[in-house]
Amino acid sequence: MALPPLEDTISAIATAPGQGAIGIVRLSGEGSYRIADSLFRPRSQEAPSTLAAGRVVYGHLEGSGGLLDEALLLTFRAPHSYTGQDAVEFQTHGGPAVLRQLLEECLRQGARLAKPGEFTLRAYLNGRLDLVQAESVLEIIQAQSDSALRNAALGLTRVLSVRLEHIQQMVTQVLAGIQALLDYPEEGLPTTEFQIPLSQAIGEIDRLLATTRAGAISRRGARLVLLGKPNVGKSSLLNALLGYQRSIVSELPGTTRDYLEAPMTVEGIPITTIDTAGIHFTRNRIEAAGVATAKELAANSDLCVCLLDRSRPLSEEDEELLCNLDDKRTLVVANKVDLPPAWLAEELGLTVIEVSAIDGSGLDALREDIRSALIGNVETSELWISNERHAEALRRARDYLYRAREAADDLAALDLEDALRALAEITGRGTIAEDTLEHIFANFCVGK
Repeated sequence: MALPPLEDTISAIATAPGQGAIGIVRLSGEGSYRIADSLFRPRSQEAPSTLAAGRVVYGHLEGSGGLLDEALLLTFRAPHSYTGQDAVEFQTHGGPAVLRQLLEECLRQGARLAKPGEFTLRAYLNGRLDLVQAESVLEIIQAQSDSALRNAALGLTRVLSVRLEHIQQMVTQVLAGIQALLDYPEEGLPTTEFQIPLSQAIGEIDRLLATTRAGAISRRGARLVLLGKPNVGKSSLLNALLGYQRSIVSELPGTTRDYLEAPMTVEGIPITTIDTAGIHFTRNRIEAAGVATAKELAANSDLCVCLLDRSRPLSEEDEELLCNLDDKRTLVVANKVDLPPAWLAEELGLTVIEVSAIDGSGLDALREDIRSALIGNVETSELWISNERHAEALRRARDYLYRAREAADDLAALDLEDALRALAEITGRGTIAEDTLEHIFANFCVGK
């Protein structure tokens, strides 16, 4: 399927469905000012088509059926607009009827209904944004957490694009040197001179790829499962981490037979915390189903908290849990440190976080360990690779650079060209298949 034409004038409602104080209908393309002239009546005598760029004008909108609404008209002249084309925006009251009628009037005057993401697609095709920035626009719209918003905003400011350009410059430098060596062997640089910039480029890519787990979690959130035998305090710990009572707490073991979920945020990271049934042997079919579900949830989680009761001797269930730990995805937590201890953390030979769900001691340290286990030591101030398309292209570029480092000069040149193409796919400054662009912008809402 071909990309939509750039010559058409497109229009769409740019605000979310439903009622609101303000609604926006936007136009982009050569016919934008003509359509504005036909619909907008400014209080001054100046017609919209004669307005300079960057004006905000108060007036009224009149359609085929008469007065629609009072409105503000915002004017943008090519190339100084979001899309790089002549564009106007009508700001009206945010009722669904007025927005629908205004859009219908724009279409009646010759505009075409914009496809999802078509305004941003035009911004990309007209050179106003690179592809990283365009995708960052969508990520800002979809951001559900502070970390996701921060990361998307960094992408919009070209932080990633600049780092990629730096890598491309290093690779291009090596490629030019190899080509000179092939053309003029007596004047070219020795091959060993190319190893340093190649290693630097690989190191830069590795640093970006090291942020992919943090980026993915910032975008989709993490699933944290509380696991342990009955009555070790899983529900109490959940309530303490949340700061309110979400789970029923009782001295009777087996209170939680099914699982329940609750959202929380740890240092800007969205986490779904799951309280599960106590792990123990039982002949009760309902309890056994709850135990099986708890184990399945733990296996599919991003992180488990294996909870032990420090006020009681370790049981067979505790020992079995500890033996089956996935060290990379599990934190061992000793609860009830406000009570006299029945055993010491040193006896386990494991790193144990000691907390009390009752008085709150150790909870801040637990939150920090949760953050560290989920995203590692990645700096929260730097950009994270949250887009799998970007990560896949970076991996391919890195593989090509590794091959180039080991290959003969003529083959190395081919690998370096492939690496540059892979990097260019990220910003869209290289050759991008139309179906890839369609897939990217199809995820946008209509009007953006």
